Amino acid sequence: MVSDEFETLKKTGNVQFPPNGRGQGRVTPNVEPIANCRACYVLFFVSYAVKSSYLPNDMNDLKKQLHQLCLDFVKQRIENAQLAIQSAEQSAAEDTKSSAGDKYETGREMLQQETDRNMAQLTEANKLLVALNRIGTSGQSETVEEGSVVKTNNGSFYISVSAGILKLGDDSYFAISAASPIGVKMLGCKAGDEFSLNGKAYTILSVM
Repeated sequence: MVSDEFETLKKTGNVQFPPNGRGQGRVTPNVEPIANCRACYVLFFVSYAVKSSYLPNDMNDLKKQLHQLCLDFVKQRIENAQLAIQSAEQSAAEDTKSSAGDKYETGREMLQQETDRNMAQLTEANKLLVALNRIGTSGQSETVEEGSVVKTNNGSFYISVSAGILKLGDDSYFAISAASPIGVKMLGCKAGDEFSLNGKAYTILSVM
């Protein structure tokens, strides 16, 4: 394979050699001379290595950015729930000092219900955080699994947690849970597979 690439370089004129194929080589204008054939092989290997390592790093960077956006979403939910709980507790303490009778009991019950709702939201957000911490941000699978980035004819998806639409530059990704209806349909699929949900047809274009 390397020999074929090397011969192609000589034929296309990108690298020129004396008739005997040995000795000092000469490259096209604006490029310094290559010392010998061995240098050309080294350049080829370096170029191939850089090219082959670039795409996986790109893919991993994408996954890390999407993962971080999901983390930001979940942490914001946790912070909002904690602040709401603190606010309800503070209000309850103030009502205790200034209220009495039926009005006090009603107000305290409403504050307790609000606290319970926020505690449930906090518990759910913490579960999402645990789920996110399980998901890796490197590597690639041919089939859809947790952590996969899936491109379809109807949008791109990040299989992680339900976090709505994630924006990266001009691109949008739907952050979905593997347990969601569409997540269940996608799991185990590969590029070229098709499925339908709620009367809408999906074709998987790529899996990262």
